This record gives sequence, structure tokens and C-alpha cells, in this order.
Amino acid sequence: MGKNNMQLQNWKDSGSYYTYKNYQIFYKEEGVGEPLILVHGFPTSSWDWSKIWGTLAEKYSVYAIDMLGYGFSDKPSDFKYTIASQVDIWEAFLKQKGIVSFHILAHDYGDTVVQEMLARLKENPAYEFDIKSVCFLNGGMFPETNFPTLTQKMLLTPFGAILKHFMGRNTLAKNFKKIFGSDTQPSEQEIDDFWETIAYNSGKNVIPKLIKYLKERDTYKIRWREAIQYTDMPKRLIDGAVDPISGKHMAEFYKEIVPNADVVLLDAIGHYPQTEAPNEVLHHYEEFRKIIIS
Repeated sequence: MGKNNMQLQNWKDSGSYYTYKNYQIFYKEEGVGEPLILVHGFPTSSWDWSKIWGTLAEKYSVYAIDMLGYGFSDKPSDFKYTIASQVDIWEAFLKQKGIVSFHILAHDYGDTVVQEMLARLKENPAYEFDIKSVCFLNGGMFPETNFPTLTQKMLLTPFGAILKHFMGRNTLAKNFKKIFGSDTQPSEQEIDDFWETIAYNSGKNVIPKLIKYLKERDTYKIRWREAIQYTDMPKRLIDGAVDPISGKHMAEFYKEIVPNADVVLLDAIGHYPQTEAPNEVLHHYEEFRKIIIS
């Protein structure tokens, strides 16, 4: 799909910034139609959506931000990064744009950010946002089924502060090759681009702080699980089945615990379906939206 081919520099140049508590948050918006927000994963950025962005923007008003500590946004080393703080940043953005009703497509860490949004909605009937639907891509929504990489586990330990100095493009390449499908491996250019968004604004320094969300997933396990189970907007999971972190095993668990679970498995795809199989993700997302309308 040619219209989805955009270079990273063009992505950055066509974005904008808004201010949140003196921090600069990068965002992109494009398109017409119902608002659709795209919530990216760890450790990357809104650039993850570049291959499907153009097609989505033909049908919807699409919005994406680089959450604090990610991509082209500020990466303060003294900030207490939590899932709740990222939801606060999203809520501030939506208010600034005057968006109260929207659909969501999320991936990885973004799934957990959305779980916190859903938990707020579940706990507060007067929640100011109307979430019309949610589509999840691969993510560790349930700690019981989440198998972090060795690097992620090490970053969570006191060694994380030392390990970050040894992290570089090659570390990322090695880790990404393990979590992508064998036939859908990232190109050298894709690895370069992913790494550029991570390293931007001294990004390596905040990675050990960002990854503490894995501990939060344990702390809020029940709250965040019930946020999916007991909110009644339509939901779909599109899952790359061969992802060792949150592949088929996670999708099976999702089916067991989510009432009337709507799950699509992409058999040969890994952790980044929107990068590995953009056309399939677009197809299954469109199908989901048609089901909602009918």
C-alpha cells in the first residue's frame, strides 16, 4: 500500500507538539470521520502506526501521540513514569482537541494504558470520555500470560541503570528478531527507524524507568483485567500468534476470561502485527468496525 509508505523524518515533520505540565508531547493527526486514537507500545512510539496510518486516515480522524518518555516527546529523567500518568497525558490531549467520543486501536504497552482508561470508565459512570470500541494488538494485558524478554527482566533489576549504557541498535535488532515472525523480520531500515525514535532526546536514560510498568501490571492485575471483562463497548483482539511475549497463549487466556471474546489470530505473525502484516491488520480492523455498525 503505497499511501502508507512514509519516512521517519516526514513523520516527524508532519507532526506537532502540545504542552503538558511544561513537557512537550509530540502528536500526529490526520483524516476525517469519527475519531480513532492509536496508542503505541514499549519501547517505540507512534511511528509504529506508520504503515497503516494513511489508510486509516482516509476513513477516520486519526490521532496518535508519543507518550512521555517515548519517540519525539520529552524524556525527563526525574519524572515518575506510571500507566496512570500516561492516561492523564492522553486525557489532557483529548480535552485540548475537544474529543469526548472516540474509538481506540492499541498495541503492547498501549493495551495497558487503555486498560487503565477502561478501569476509570468502569469505576466512574460520569467519566467524561465515551469509548466507542477498543481493538487490541499483541500486549501483555495479563501478567499470567506475559513472558518478558531477558533484556526486559534485567532492566527491571538494579542492573538496569548500568545495562542501559550498553543498549544500542544491535541490542534492539537482536531482541526484535526474536519477537517478529520468521517470515516477517524487520528490515535494517526499520530497525534503524525504531532505534532512532528510542534514542531521541537521550531516550536510553529513561528505559529502566519506563519498564517499571511491568511491575504495575502485577499490582493492578485484577483491576485491569476486570476493566476488559466488565466494560460493554465492542472489543476485538488481533493477535500475532507466534509472538513469544504475548502470542497465541495470551489470546487463549483472553478467550477464556473475556465474555463473548472476539479474537483474530494471525498465524505466522509476531509481536508487531501493524508492522509485519499491515494489510491484514487493516482488513481485520475494518471488519470489526463493520460488525459494530451492523
